Amino acid sequence: MRVLIAGGGTGGHVVPALAIGRKLRDSFGADVRFVGTERGLETKLIPEAGFPLELVKSGQLKNVSVMTRLKTFTDLPLGVLHCIRLIRNFRPVVVVGVGGYASGPAMAAAVLLRVPTLAYEPNALPGMTNRLVGKYVSAAAVAYEQTTHYFRNATVTGVPVRPEIFDLPRKPEGAAPRLLVTAGSQGAAVFNEFVPKIAARLLGAVSGLTIVHQAGARNLEKTREAFTASGADSSRIAVEAFLNDMPQQYAAADVVLARSGSTVSELCAAGKPSLLVPFPQAADDHQRKNAEVLGNAGAAVVLLQKDVTEQSLLEALTGLLSDRERRERMSAAARSLAKPGALERIVGMIRGLADSKKG
Repeated sequence: MRVLIAGGGTGGHVVPALAIGRKLRDSFGADVRFVGTERGLETKLIPEAGFPLELVKSGQLKNVSVMTRLKTFTDLPLGVLHCIRLIRNFRPVVVVGVGGYASGPAMAAAVLLRVPTLAYEPNALPGMTNRLVGKYVSAAAVAYEQTTHYFRNATVTGVPVRPEIFDLPRKPEGAAPRLLVTAGSQGAAVFNEFVPKIAARLLGAVSGLTIVHQAGARNLEKTREAFTASGADSSRIAVEAFLNDMPQQYAAADVVLARSGSTVSELCAAGKPSLLVPFPQAADDHQRKNAEVLGNAGAAVVLLQKDVTEQSLLEALTGLLSDRERRERMSAAARSLAKPGALERIVGMIRGLADSKKG
């Protein structure tokens, strides 16, 4: 079974794509290759995982200059032709598009060559690429029920999440409360700016509270200096560039302050109450749509970045950290949105498309 997986750019696209690729390779002996662009995380993560990666030219169309749009329109047909040659040479039984710049040319080429296609969409509002190809694909694996109408033959599978996040140990009774602040590998400027400003007051308001703050490598020292200048008790605060032990961090956390990209699926799997501040520049404002799903279910409090002040952030976090019964209700609501077995369902769809082609 030969499968081509196309797309990438951010971790939200690349990490689940890798999970799908590994499962196909390791459990079913599939020959898996990837298509990406030179600007995405895939250039680092895909080769490290031992998969071949083909690079195509593709770029942005939204929120960019006229010159960038013109270049993208020039590159797009060349990218499609490149992918047509790649598909004819590799002869995949299925092409999987995970969104991102490279997904469009590869999925377009597959549709033109009548190769079965599966679109994977982790967000409540699909990105431009998946919205364009959604009605032409063979099937789609989506995270939310409200996303299904953008695609042909869509199934709500959920988002692949590490199994250990579903099985976190229960936090010991009487353990000190913990706030986890996380925003992906780069951190979030709004968290790095405002959390140090309220740290001393927050620690004073919530007895025994500790804070673990992921700041991103670029802003690590600046954020540490801001916490030091705040006068907050440094023994109760840990500031790191990146957190490699997320299952353990979730297990220790009582509340998570986060963006609302791919993290929302982990929050649901972990059953963690959260305060979500969507990234306002995210494509098509999809992070706000993701946050609203959790907010409407009672699993999260949503605070738009334009409304973030010292007072609003302090009040929201203090309210959550001081109300155990509310957190328990939010935790149950988050778990109700979780979808264990998402990876197995997605891979099952790919195998089904492969079998249909053989038939």
